[in-house]
Amino acid sequence: MIPAIPKIKVANTDHFFVIAGPCAIEGRDIAFEIAEQLVRICDRLQLPLIFKGSYRKANRSRLDSFTGIGDEKALRILQEIGLHFDIPTLTDIHEADEAAMAAEYIDVLQIPAFLFRQTDLLVAAAKTGKWINIKKGQFAGSDAMKHAIQKCIDSGNNRLLLTERGNMFGYGDIVVDYRNIPAMQETQCPVVMDITHSLQQPNQASGVTGGKPQLIETIAKAAIAVGCDGLFIETHPRLEEAKSDAANMLPLHQFEDLMQKLLRIRQSIL
Repeated sequence: MIPAIPKIKVANTDHFFVIAGPCAIEGRDIAFEIAEQLVRICDRLQLPLIFKGSYRKANRSRLDSFTGIGDEKALRILQEIGLHFDIPTLTDIHEADEAAMAAEYIDVLQIPAFLFRQTDLLVAAAKTGKWINIKKGQFAGSDAMKHAIQKCIDSGNNRLLLTERGNMFGYGDIVVDYRNIPAMQETQCPVVMDITHSLQQPNQASGVTGGKPQLIETIAKAAIAVGCDGLFIETHPRLEEAKSDAANMLPLHQFEDLMQKLLRIRQSIL
């Protein structure tokens, strides 16, 4: 199921959709460089694309970690990308008063996994009328999502995506229970698999999140085989320069090859 988000391009309804972009908006030039390559690849492969980028990183372990280039500056870059390439854009919000502000610039508001139970945040996002991507908490099962969904519906908004991003396993590691994908699809919401965050190793002693990017293809193939509706992938052309989540992002030059492999799997299960 491909969501009817304004500006999303649907050439083949059998395909999955993709939410992709850098972890954070680091500047205009790098954001446009990533967006241009993603648009070119997704257009060629007929993959509906939603460009993502965090305008602010609020959940950092260390005080000296990169958090952003300024809220309005980053949001304007996202808005400009959406207008220039005629594609929907997505960013995450962390407090209720951010919802209306971010909604002026982007098409999809994202609720971070740690915050999916925050009633005020969900209600504020719902009242903007925008599409909302709710990430399932790392500490929760799929059944818990029905309450987050109902909060949005009761607030007048049923334009919802749900995202699986793994569950904490012990200290500092995450595993994926693929049963969550069909379980959440029973809600009739499109369900996304967050590939790169599911490979995080958060809360490391260094204060910098680790990861297992060598398993990106494995996690993505399994998600498509299970039948997820969309994929969430953070990517960057030069990981050594990335200011956030470099340890678990996909190198941008590998994006097209991965998508081609996943499309072949998609066709084999239809």
